[in-house]
Amino acid sequence: MSYPGYPPNNQGYSGQPGMQQPGFQPPYPQYPGGNVGQSTGFPMPSAYPPGQPNYPQQSPYPQVGQYPPKQPGQFPPQSDAYAPNPSIYPTPNPVPGQYPPSQAASYPNVQPPSSYPPQSAYPSQSAYPSQSAYPSQSAYPSQSAYPPQSVYPPQSAYPIQQTSSVYPNMTTGGYGGGSQVPPQAAYPPINTPAHYQPLSNSSAQKKSNPTLRPANPFDAQRDAEILRKAMKGFGTDEKAIIQVLAHRVNSQRQQIAIQFKTMYGKDLIDNLKSELSGKFEDLIVALMTPTFDFLAKEIRHAVVGLGTNEETIIEIICTATNAEIRNIKMAYHKLCGNDLEKDLIGETSGSFRRLLVSLCQGRRDESPHIDVASAQVDAQKLLQAGELQFGTDESTFNMILCSRSYSQLQQVFLEYHRLNGRDFEDVIKSEFSGDIENGLRAIVKTVRDKSSFFAKRLHDSMSGFGTNDRALIRMVATRCEIDMVDIKNAYMSMYGTSLEADIADDTSGDYKKCLVALVVG
Repeated sequence: MSYPGYPPNNQGYSGQPGMQQPGFQPPYPQYPGGNVGQSTGFPMPSAYPPGQPNYPQQSPYPQVGQYPPKQPGQFPPQSDAYAPNPSIYPTPNPVPGQYPPSQAASYPNVQPPSSYPPQSAYPSQSAYPSQSAYPSQSAYPSQSAYPPQSVYPPQSAYPIQQTSSVYPNMTTGGYGGGSQVPPQAAYPPINTPAHYQPLSNSSAQKKSNPTLRPANPFDAQRDAEILRKAMKGFGTDEKAIIQVLAHRVNSQRQQIAIQFKTMYGKDLIDNLKSELSGKFEDLIVALMTPTFDFLAKEIRHAVVGLGTNEETIIEIICTATNAEIRNIKMAYHKLCGNDLEKDLIGETSGSFRRLLVSLCQGRRDESPHIDVASAQVDAQKLLQAGELQFGTDESTFNMILCSRSYSQLQQVFLEYHRLNGRDFEDVIKSEFSGDIENGLRAIVKTVRDKSSFFAKRLHDSMSGFGTNDRALIRMVATRCEIDMVDIKNAYMSMYGTSLEADIADDTSGDYKKCLVALVVG
């Protein structure tokens, strides 16, 4: 009997073990223990379908039982179905000749069992990325190690040594211009290092556009020596003091103060107070005070004593971001020993009190996402809470204006205008009065253009009889590191004159020179 593709029995193959004709090459390799056709070698050619001289094409793997028992070292243990189980094959690339040829992608690209997860952990190879896509278990801390920042406020009170600064720095749009250690004299004694909460990168945080940027190069020791020389001996060199302090951001001034105390054993702020006087002294002390401490002291001054300065409270609280609010609260508690929210409750009343309490929570949504459908619903609620009913439902206005993001509120104002054709700020004027009106309008102005809000505040501080120097100092000393360029542009657009020109007309002496230097940059 002969097979297609094989020599007939009378041409070199007898069909009997060891009965090969001279010059005949067996069609299959011989293995230890016998020749072709023996029980320890490959099966007889009859085991393969006719017409296939080498290997079968119907399946890349023979059926169970076709291969004879394996000799030690020849093959790794295999399952009956040749399943692509990673634990079967010790290496992803078998040695040529050991495994029968297979089609492309017949064997999965697997890793050794020690680095490949158990099959039960991943239902299929395609369902999950490769092992390299997953970092090691140690790369991910436990959930308790990283609580969400929006849930847990910082546990300490003062800024230090963080990449983002106490009010945001020059690249993130906030106060401080850096995150350096403040002078110890500016803080009450504390036991452990403390941190202000870093400001979030949100729609509420615009790109900074300051007039005062960090000095580069900066040498705190050299600046301390200049200040010491300016205050030593008879008289004071105010020009040198302005040249140094009006051209350094707040964080750099704190480093100078530390260096000054280290070199001379004296507190820089105390020395400056003893050498300066009047409004110039107030401005220099404001520049030397860490920004959150300065704002906390301004609020404290607004709530203590006879009467309450609601304008200062509105200016600071109604324009601040969530992180700014929380940092001011911590500074207030550390410096004054009181809770800011409780002091505001004690000094205000009615709807204005509820507005301040809501803002003091620092829980405004700050995501940039805009939901048009939700904005339409809010606009309808505001319309029904105000113009469509007798009286005003203040709680609806409070809820929406204190919780929605700035970008979402802009959409709400647009949808409100589409509903009844009125500007939302005009609606606030007609529905409210007094402090609550001023607070809500401050929020609306801040949402639309914070620079215009501060431009008007600066103009009001210098208009009329006299100058509100406290407000002027506060805004110039803080906003020069955030958005003073935008404020100057808005001021020129609104009033037709430059901010520095109006400041020069309303002030004089070294006080004027220092203010102008901060505004011009």
